[in-house]
Amino acid sequence: MTIRLYDTNARQIRDFTPLTPGCVSIYLCGATVQSAPHIGHIRSGLNFDIMRRWFAYRGYEVTFIRNVTDIDDKIIAKAAEQGRPWWSIGYENERAFGDGYTALGCLPPTYEPRATGHITEMIEMMQGLIERGHAYEADGNVYFDVRSFPRYLELSRQELDNLLQPSGEGETGKRDPRDFAMWKSAKPGEPTWPTPWGPGRPGWHLECSAMAHKYLGSAFDIHGGGLDLIFPHHENEIAQAKAYGDDFAQYWVHNAWVTLAGEKMSKSLDNSVLVSDMVKRWRPIVLRYYLGTPHYRSMIEYSEEALREAESAFARIEGFMQRVTELTGGAAVEPAAEVPLAFAEAMDDDLGVPQALAIVHTTVRQGNSALAADDKEAAVARLAEVRAMLGVLGLDPLDPYWAGDGAGRGEDLHGVVDSLVRLVLDQRESARARKDWATADAIRDQLNQSGLVIEDSPQGPRWSLGPL
Repeated sequence: MTIRLYDTNARQIRDFTPLTPGCVSIYLCGATVQSAPHIGHIRSGLNFDIMRRWFAYRGYEVTFIRNVTDIDDKIIAKAAEQGRPWWSIGYENERAFGDGYTALGCLPPTYEPRATGHITEMIEMMQGLIERGHAYEADGNVYFDVRSFPRYLELSRQELDNLLQPSGEGETGKRDPRDFAMWKSAKPGEPTWPTPWGPGRPGWHLECSAMAHKYLGSAFDIHGGGLDLIFPHHENEIAQAKAYGDDFAQYWVHNAWVTLAGEKMSKSLDNSVLVSDMVKRWRPIVLRYYLGTPHYRSMIEYSEEALREAESAFARIEGFMQRVTELTGGAAVEPAAEVPLAFAEAMDDDLGVPQALAIVHTTVRQGNSALAADDKEAAVARLAEVRAMLGVLGLDPLDPYWAGDGAGRGEDLHGVVDSLVRLVLDQRESARARKDWATADAIRDQLNQSGLVIEDSPQGPRWSLGPL
């Protein structure tokens, strides 16, 4: 068994060899909390949640760090725009991100450090870089000297002479316009912390280098994030960390975007689809299926039609699981001890979730055939396999986490709603018994308009929640 991952730095799929046998350390660039999360942000969390789950299934002990950037230019700009303290904006949106991760079933990280809690580590790293000749102070700012690090731009494959380094307001005193700020001098109305070079605040790139070093040491296995972070963020992280003396990440894994009309979903482009809005309209487990099942390196073009297709596909899985559960008289069918070999091979090959999901659907079809043949033993065996596979993907609707239609959909009211719907369905069955098809169809249509999906089965009618 060998897990293989596409390493952005190597530009190829590589066998995964951990630094410590039996353990895997992952650092994921998490939320920058200037506003609430859209589904593109949560996709990254989902992709790496699935990675983490697969490593755990394969027997690895996983340390998973997902940071929170709670101070940067965008947060400060939002605070000024809204007339609120920067920390108020950050904390409110940090909670919104947490709610989004939880709603879509992401496991909590091992640690979730905030940038503002690690100023001491950042100062230590800057001091070390200045002593080694890789950084310098100017006008209260501290800059990284990119020409001092010959391997700069190896990740993004750019030419230094053609580089346009993003710069912020007040970044004065640079020796070279391509040098980037690790620390920004104090400005009126902005938060500051004391340093040997005067008061100021951290630059975005420094935060992650310092936090990765703090929680994972000088070398760790996997650094993850979205494609948009390759430059400048990840490139600058590498420069800081390696110039400081760290080996840093051994593998670089990047997820693709969620797009809308061909454009990357972005707060700045005002084309975001917020998670908080989506979970009111769609079951969270369906959203997880939609965002988590394409390959992590493939773009997702958002559309309502694609979401409806995902909902229908997941409903076929749920329908099979419900029918087998009815066949067993409600007795629980536990997940199989191991996933099918073809599923495991797909997941080992650069987290091939689409290929693995095809095995799920094939197993569902086999289970339905077993049900049609009244082969209870085979149907139950297929359900056990399906549960094992869905569990790895965080998509098992029989898991207690999703019980009652998923987080945020009123699971506590499920029993009450079920009783009320059953009364109406009994009236529909009475109409069908007396062959009053018009009344039966009218009841079904009214239930559909109320957001309920009715499915007739040999065991009687079943209901489920449709999209709101």
